Amino acid sequence: MTTNTRPLIGVTADTTMDGLHRVHQAGEKYITSVVHGANGIPVIIPSLPEPLDSHQILSQLDGILITGGYSNIQPPRYGGAPAGPDAHEDAQRDQSTLQFIPDAIDMGIPILGICRGLQELNVAYGGTLHQKLHETGRYQEHREDKSTPLDTQYGPAHPVHIQAGGLLAAIAGTKEQIVNSVHMQGIDQLGAGLNVEAVAPDGLIEAISVSGSKNFALAVQWHPEYRVTENLFSMTIYQAFAEACRTRHYERHNAYLHEL
Repeated sequence: MTTNTRPLIGVTADTTMDGLHRVHQAGEKYITSVVHGANGIPVIIPSLPEPLDSHQILSQLDGILITGGYSNIQPPRYGGAPAGPDAHEDAQRDQSTLQFIPDAIDMGIPILGICRGLQELNVAYGGTLHQKLHETGRYQEHREDKSTPLDTQYGPAHPVHIQAGGLLAAIAGTKEQIVNSVHMQGIDQLGAGLNVEAVAPDGLIEAISVSGSKNFALAVQWHPEYRVTENLFSMTIYQAFAEACRTRHYERHNAYLHEL
């Protein structure tokens, strides 16, 4: 096997309706970030009503990108009050991702979570969320202005203070970075066994990792996938994720050869 073998990276799927038909989809920016940021081969993981056997799927993958999305996690999954009638939810995605996240961590599969992916990681470990940060009176505005061009929406928004001694600090090599901000929800109570990796100036948790994980397990509230190759900090995160995925690929391949 050559050293330039590309890892197989699962990409979580949202579900939505196309006319009368339910479809599974992942945004192109996430897919291309796997290709250009992690030098991987993206494979979309479906979010079925009755999820496929997670161990069977995960055993074939070298990493997982848990994407952001327009939907929010159903509040009853973290003990929250039901959302209003205007809430955009995706029960099938919740059912799928919240099941396989702990399994992936236990199996030592590298994980990079983005925005909703950070919230899913937190909920999977028993954490809770603020449904509307802007209504708490505690935080700055973290939502994007949807009337502006994408480059403005995903432009630099605020700094994050990176916690010393953590995974992100080792990756970034700095105490502070400027990130974008494109979200309405955020972490309230941190899940058990999770570490805070970065916080916004207003105190909102912006990045987390899994304590004692066998492999790379990092999630961020911002969007490093957007124009990933044009941002050094984003590329640094993706390259660290990619290195863990390549290592996982070699270990998986060698284990297969020993079984022959």
